[in-house]
Amino acid sequence: MSGHSKWAGIKHKKAIVDARRGAQFTKLARAISLAAREGGGDPEANAALTNAIQKARDASMPKDNIERAIAKGSGAGADADAIETVLYEGYGPGGVALLIEAYTENRNRTGADVRHLLSKHGGNLGEPGSVSYLFEKRGVVMIDAARYGEDDLLVAVEAGAEDIVADDDLLEVVAAPSELSAVRAAIEAAGIEIESAEVVQRPTTRVELDEASAIKLFKLIDALEDNDDVGAVHANFEVSDEILEKVVG
Repeated sequence: MSGHSKWAGIKHKKAIVDARRGAQFTKLARAISLAAREGGGDPEANAALTNAIQKARDASMPKDNIERAIAKGSGAGADADAIETVLYEGYGPGGVALLIEAYTENRNRTGADVRHLLSKHGGNLGEPGSVSYLFEKRGVVMIDAARYGEDDLLVAVEAGAEDIVADDDLLEVVAAPSELSAVRAAIEAAGIEIESAEVVQRPTTRVELDEASAIKLFKLIDALEDNDDVGAVHANFEVSDEILEKVVG
């Protein structure tokens, strides 16, 4: 059994709580500004911006903060121009592949921080391209499998979803990133409550972990996500329900 999706659900709920802190709002604002800078400030014409805004709304980010972030990104401000997206690739405990997305105005500082955290927690930084081939960028909507079945989610397929995957106690609705907003809207219009919806780097293969490696990996992921510049961490691990319950309680 795979614990990856369950862990994603747990991390999402934790992120909603953590997002009420200013530091997390800063990360969300950076993502919005970057999306607006790269694709324009109109959400209807910029799927990446739409997804970034929705993620901020899910985290209860105030409307004014969102609008300021869009304005900063779509304008000619020096602050927006200074920030860039950097993708770090590496390995964690147990040989798990890691993709670490960062939003930074100082690539050297962030790279040094990421390298230090990986080394401290039993991982190492890899070369560009070393693990990215093990992931595919997809929009993923998580649904509670105890409340809904795959038949309930046919509306998602009609709205453009590529697949529905049953994974432990969650259903993953998978779509192209550009279709995530439409798929989410169709699911919600059908009265189905979602656990999370975001664009992720979805693993194409997974590495099974024992309890010791899982504990080390989760500590590493937490440490990376606590870094001010790190926006998201993607990993291709698999753990049993038993181990996951021991590790996260």
